Amino acid sequence: MDLDPEGLFRDDSDSESEFYREKDSTKEFVVYLVDASPKMFGAARSDEDEKPETHFHAAINCISQSLMAQIIGRSYDEVAVCFFNTKEKKNLQDLNGVYVFNVMDRECLDRPTARLIKELSYVEDRFMSNIGSRYGIVSGSRENSLYNALWVAQALLRKGSAKSVSKRILLFTNEDDPFGSITGATKTDMIRMTLQRAKDTQDLGISIELLPLSWPDEEFNVSIFYAELLGLEGDDISQFLPSAGEILEDMTDQLRKRMFKKRKVKTIRFSIANDICIEVNTYALIRPTSPGQIMWLDSVTNLPLKTERSFICADTGALVQEPHTYFHPYKNEIIKFSMDELSKIKNISDGQLHLLGFKPLDCLKDYHNLRPSTFIFPTDEEIVGSTRIFIALHRSMLRFQRFALAFYGSLYHPQLVALVAQDEITSSSGQVEPPGMHMIYLPYSDDIRHVEELHMAVDANAPRATDDQIKKASALSRRIDLKDFSVCQFANPALQRHYGILQALALGEDEMPEIKDETLPDEEGLSRPGIVRALQEFKISVYGENHDQEEANTAAAKGSGSEASRKRKAMAETAARESASYDWADLAENGKLKDLTVVELKYYLTAHNLPVTGKKEALISRILTHLGK
Repeated sequence: MDLDPEGLFRDDSDSESEFYREKDSTKEFVVYLVDASPKMFGAARSDEDEKPETHFHAAINCISQSLMAQIIGRSYDEVAVCFFNTKEKKNLQDLNGVYVFNVMDRECLDRPTARLIKELSYVEDRFMSNIGSRYGIVSGSRENSLYNALWVAQALLRKGSAKSVSKRILLFTNEDDPFGSITGATKTDMIRMTLQRAKDTQDLGISIELLPLSWPDEEFNVSIFYAELLGLEGDDISQFLPSAGEILEDMTDQLRKRMFKKRKVKTIRFSIANDICIEVNTYALIRPTSPGQIMWLDSVTNLPLKTERSFICADTGALVQEPHTYFHPYKNEIIKFSMDELSKIKNISDGQLHLLGFKPLDCLKDYHNLRPSTFIFPTDEEIVGSTRIFIALHRSMLRFQRFALAFYGSLYHPQLVALVAQDEITSSSGQVEPPGMHMIYLPYSDDIRHVEELHMAVDANAPRATDDQIKKASALSRRIDLKDFSVCQFANPALQRHYGILQALALGEDEMPEIKDETLPDEEGLSRPGIVRALQEFKISVYGENHDQEEANTAAAKGSGSEASRKRKAMAETAARESASYDWADLAENGKLKDLTVVELKYYLTAHNLPVTGKKEALISRILTHLGK
């Protein structure tokens, strides 16, 4: 097999791909527990022109929106939807009052699909006829649907280790006192059993989160029962409802974006001196978002296609079954390579971080940061004492205002890096920024493009802004300056539209979701008198008093047509007139087109708006194709 000479040192994997890999440690298993009691179907709020909205509808809409965002942002997470306080039962434990909602070709706890989202969004219309609603905790009965629901949710989250997978139960209800209809020892016993079931679930590493749905005139009282179930005490109880409300709002109004966890990417060795070496973990902080990769599907079954590659012998046409041999021609010789030799050629570094020295921070320029930096933090898992040495180095760099210059020997792209120490930032609510170092990838010399001079001649008069123009420009800049600007305030409209189209196709929606382009100019803000006045003064200082009239004259001249356009129109009329004097069909039928000159052939092409470039054979072929010969 021939070896591509330009690809000899080609990367086998993208240098950034390590930051995008989904691993089990980033997975999250979620069970949505939705109360289906008759109280959830009461009108929570009503508008005069719209159908009354129920708490059950709000919960289903919240889950549907969350699943849509999850397919884009966290596609490897697995979810299950479970209703309790139902007439029908559907669960592996055969417990009363619990119904696990699912669709065909999907496990109860699995990755969300378009079919699941679509059928869940319409479940309210058929809920009463197919599943039914009833109070599962009533006086004179030993049934405890909340207890059963926690049991079923715990069983659904049985797969996967709690050490590598985050497991959660999200409980939607508007009933703050689920045992209010019973009294006496029965109530005490049922509360005790439910709290014990919740404690057993949490002991298995499963967190339980409550999303309360309040009535307009009645606030959800978490202190009655759920505070003890969730383990809330003191100030946590008063702060619970506002935080839960924010979670609900975030779930229903999520931005379509991919979410990358602040997780450890990998562990590398940091060689400080000849005999001192520590270990650090690397973390990806900010990465650009791009659409997902294209997946080829079968046109009939709609299943993903598997790509297979076979090699055919050029001499015999038979399939090559033997191991492939890689070679490269060099000076009339065939140089063969084994896979081990190729691996050694590509492995030009040991993958460690080597300290070279220190430099003042002012030597590091903004344009040195070519791509997103990586955050490093020490670890004592393999080398004990790494944290202590790292702290000493970190404090010294902060004290002397230095950054460390190091060589990062990544397997496929070794380069110099700058290690910039970051001090810890705290506030009254806790830690805002952790201490550590940012690894900034420094450019090679050919990565830096120098500024090109516009006017190369020594005696050229370069235009310079006057003091008045500078003053007017500064006033305009101050007027339109964005306060507390951050790039995170604006969503990428192209990505939002891309995900909106995917959503419409997957769910079979007739209309694409409305996408708000936040990058468009703020017309209302720019129309304020102060900004309009500053903009007008700037235009007058640069273009003069009569710039509006000059622009109008220019537009009128363009509308009347330029000299070049008039020449093109005259040439087209001439070509049409000359082309009409030939019987092109007869010439093509008898093969006489080759007897015409290039100029004559171009008459036909110009008259029919066809390209006129190429040699005579290309022109004849183009005419024959147009005539259908």
